[in-house]
Amino acid sequence: MCGIAGVFNLDGKPFRMTDLVMMANEIAHRGPDDEGFYLKENIGLAHKRLSILDTSRKGAQPMQSKDGKWVVVFNGCIYNFKELREELKQKGHYFISNSDTEVIVEGLSAYGPEIFERFNGMFAIGAWNTETEELYLSRDRFGVKPLYYWFNGKTLVFASEIKSIIKHPDFSMDVDLGALNEYFTFQNLFTYRTLFKGVVMLPQANTVKVNKSSTFVKHYSWWDYDFTEPDTSMTFEEAKSETNRLFQQAVKRQMIADVPVGAYLSGGMDSGSVTAIASQEVDRLATFTCGFDMSEVTGRESNFDERRDAELMANHFKTEHFEQVMNAGDIRWSLPRLVYHLEDLRVGMSYPNYYISRLASKFVKVCLQGTGGDELFGGYPWRYYHVFDSLSQQDFFDQYYGFWQRLVPDQDRGRLFTDAIAKQVDQQEPRKVFERVFTFNDKLQYDRPEHHIQNSLYFEIKTFLNGLLLVGDRLSMANGLEERFPFLDNDLVAWAQKVPVKHKLGNLTEEIKKIDENTERKKKAYYRQYDDGKNVLRQAMKEHIPKKIIDRKKQGFSAPDESWYRGENAAYIKELLLNKKTVSADFINQDYINTVVDEHINDHVNHRLLIWSFMNFEWWCRIFLNGEKVYE
Repeated sequence: MCGIAGVFNLDGKPFRMTDLVMMANEIAHRGPDDEGFYLKENIGLAHKRLSILDTSRKGAQPMQSKDGKWVVVFNGCIYNFKELREELKQKGHYFISNSDTEVIVEGLSAYGPEIFERFNGMFAIGAWNTETEELYLSRDRFGVKPLYYWFNGKTLVFASEIKSIIKHPDFSMDVDLGALNEYFTFQNLFTYRTLFKGVVMLPQANTVKVNKSSTFVKHYSWWDYDFTEPDTSMTFEEAKSETNRLFQQAVKRQMIADVPVGAYLSGGMDSGSVTAIASQEVDRLATFTCGFDMSEVTGRESNFDERRDAELMANHFKTEHFEQVMNAGDIRWSLPRLVYHLEDLRVGMSYPNYYISRLASKFVKVCLQGTGGDELFGGYPWRYYHVFDSLSQQDFFDQYYGFWQRLVPDQDRGRLFTDAIAKQVDQQEPRKVFERVFTFNDKLQYDRPEHHIQNSLYFEIKTFLNGLLLVGDRLSMANGLEERFPFLDNDLVAWAQKVPVKHKLGNLTEEIKKIDENTERKKKAYYRQYDDGKNVLRQAMKEHIPKKIIDRKKQGFSAPDESWYRGENAAYIKELLLNKKTVSADFINQDYINTVVDEHINDHVNHRLLIWSFMNFEWWCRIFLNGEKVYE
């Protein structure tokens, strides 16, 4: 619900208010309602406010605890703040506002930084201890709210967005080539570095402490996903009933606000389920759908427009429904603005997210999202069944790594970069990065098909979902809109991790029987498209949403770019990527780009993800390396 930034000079050197204000102004779009600053010699905290809870000045930040010990800037929402406030009142703390921020500062006063681990919500927090002169940074367990930092040994700078950090007078701009290599392998970053050399994303469920003696930033991880201990005695009916109860609780819990709340509504089950419950809590809930001009779309993309199913549900739930229709020409206008806001390049064609959040922001300040249901309840069965018959950890890694090279596979990466860049890049590093996602958690096992599916769920919720959340935050906050994710509720997530995979994937038992367990050689199967994902969630939601939606085949939310890149946008792609002014040509081999574009347009090889990423990186270079102005 806000943007935060801060500076801590470990050497005691005073920081200037003018520089702190300049940094905060870079993220003014995140908080258009108010601003606040705390500056005391070598420590500065800044806040840009989007007022959601207690919109009065009593909820303004930076906020100080009653005992004067803690000063906090905070971005997010703590959904269990009322329960924690009552607990703190019993300990003698008093409150003058109805804001969750006040619970944070008084909670720090009562319990110290361990209070972060008790929050049910989304948050990025900067907390200064005035007595010990220590700065704490912390981020929510699911990574909904972003927080970045840069540390050069004498100064630590942090912010909700990188564009604020790079305004620091001492920051020097350079490209992290390892991050670039990672991005063009996975269309994502599985580490916590960024394309901005030296700028690090604080990992989810992490707290760091920095004082004048710090020589590096040590991450303290206090929570992680765990699918390794399912309750195998759980019946399907028990799983369905409790999933239904906890989901309803989560939606209602996340509707807390002193401003209007709406919901995104696609044609799918997850957003439909959120809308079903939310519409019971709000008269004429506002819902928002993004559709596409399909006049020149062919093939599988002809079904990408979800407006009809969304309209069916909007009518069913009697919502006040709004639609945004996009066409091929919208990408030219939106792409530079999108990259400016996104800065930390991540997954997929995300410009529809920008448009739909812009639409929603005209009517509400908070919008509920269905993101997270797939990752928790097994919504991508074709991915899991691709590796569930692995024989060992190494076999699992080999199969899954091949699947997740979304952009440029290992065998082609030598052609991707220019000669000068290729010499500086470790071609083996993406594989190492991929494996470290798993080896970080020593509880993972690789002995049975269920283990491989559990490991797949763990990987995707740690990486793919992390990218989706980052994109969601950036493009909604670009429009002064807060997104919330009921599936990412502490109680619901804890329960989903206990639900056995046999209840999530209906075909599992039969598929396991096909594995030849009497030989070390694995049967190689021809994998088909499975539609049995989220089995228990589908059954749990039957009482809430129309049967047509429950039975609908899974499809992602995406624009029909495969067709558009061969049509109206083909000229724009060439104009952007294949001319003498292409800035990214210092990094990316233009002969390779030309081959990719030609194959897509003329040979009908689907390179839409890679072309999208080429265009994103080109605009990233123009904006952040060349200083091109694209946003006013």
